[in-house]
Amino acid sequence: MARKSKEARAYVILECTESGQRTYMTQKNTRKGYKIELKKYNPLLRKHTVYKEKKK
Repeated sequence: MARKSKEARAYVILECTESGQRTYMTQKNTRKGYKIELKKYNPLLRKHTVYKEKKK
């Protein structure tokens, strides 16, 4: 039987680089050493912008 690792995935908050609005929350593999950077829809600006991972 396989072992369950402790906290393999964690929730992170995504913040818009243009407006600073924190709209989205997603899961991330904690074993990876990089920060998430995604293009998401910003309802305030009404367009797609780059969202970067921020601390809670």
